[in-house]
Amino acid sequence: MREAKDALVLLLAGGVGSRLNILVGHRAKPAVPFGGLYRIIDFSLSNVMNSGLTRVGVLTQYKPLSLMRHIRTGEAWDFTGRTRGIKILPPRTGEKDSDWYKGTADAIRQNIDFIRGNQSEQVVILSGDHIYQMDFDDMIAYHREKNAGVTIGMMVVPKSEIHQFGAGIVDDENRIVDWEEKPEEPRTNLASMGIYVFDTEYLLKALSGDREEVDFGMHIIPRAIEEKQVYAYPFYGYWRDVGTIQSYWDANMDILHADSGISPEEWGIRPNTEADGRAMDRAPARFAEGCTVQSSMISSGSIIEGTVLNSVLSPGVIVRKGAVVRDSVILEDSVIEAGARVDLSVCDKQVHIGEGAVVGYGDEEAKSISNREYPTHLYSGITLLGKGAAIPAEMRIGRNCIIRPDEKSREERVFPAELEHGGIF
Repeated sequence: MREAKDALVLLLAGGVGSRLNILVGHRAKPAVPFGGLYRIIDFSLSNVMNSGLTRVGVLTQYKPLSLMRHIRTGEAWDFTGRTRGIKILPPRTGEKDSDWYKGTADAIRQNIDFIRGNQSEQVVILSGDHIYQMDFDDMIAYHREKNAGVTIGMMVVPKSEIHQFGAGIVDDENRIVDWEEKPEEPRTNLASMGIYVFDTEYLLKALSGDREEVDFGMHIIPRAIEEKQVYAYPFYGYWRDVGTIQSYWDANMDILHADSGISPEEWGIRPNTEADGRAMDRAPARFAEGCTVQSSMISSGSIIEGTVLNSVLSPGVIVRKGAVVRDSVILEDSVIEAGARVDLSVCDKQVHIGEGAVVGYGDEEAKSISNREYPTHLYSGITLLGKGAAIPAEMRIGRNCIIRPDEKSREERVFPAELEHGGIF
């Protein structure tokens, strides 16, 4: 029997992730920064590395350049060497029978030649946009022990959330006997994590059929249940799909609480600090006399002169004297000037907030006023600032607002004095 490390990994990283709004306006969802030093995809790549798997294909599609720059040759996750490697697999546009990836199964189908060129008994299929820690070696061993054709990572979720997932009905041996894809009236609370182990032979057979079958949850898995033994692999740890602004903010806040179950350092999650050529040159964070920092993560290169409360700051963030950052996620090289206040906000890279400006003002009632253009994206009070946005001094921005990325110079972009709750600019 082959060792589990001989399994081939295919990592799906091409989704649009539109519910992350302007955070994915210029990057793929898996490339979104997370937890100070990381990007979302670092969790899946590190799980693969820590499981001893060495051959990886990363399927990209939507705005892949930042993701490709981040992954590079895979050296940050030890995927370089004679018997190991990572390969970027874009859609085969321009070929006679190919098009952009139409779904998860179609993406794998378009890369059958990669599977055949990397012989393995099993193929592990993952998503690149989840926050979790898992030993895939154990899952592969479970798959082999069950003599399964397909094994699916699954976990219990509240029934009120099961409509977002594929749902499996299992017997006493954890064999999946029925499947519901995003059910409105679920019969189970056992949800798919989007993690699959396939016997390679069966995967190739399943993908050789009707080309209209484009999705695993909708098409391939229901048919597999009829043809092969399909098992649920139970998972009990921390797992979160950070596909919305709310879940992204929640997961960042979870890092600040020891009892939340998420611990990137203990999990051995490895970032690529050299990807942009600047992170490796950062000095340690500097805390000025008189500053206040409580329940927060402060990354290298940051300068804290003011107050930071319950917040996550990426490298190079500057908080000037008298400024207050609370319950917020601030990405790389942003500056909060003296006397400014940032409350319950997510700020993309290189945001500049002028002196005395207020981002996220308003009481509990204001938090319930959803964004007018994107009411399902911003509805709990979180305000979102795009990359490079420059907020003028003394400007006031309310709850559930969106400031689009700054595509003009500061002199050309004329801001209002105040942006009311639920507004967009």
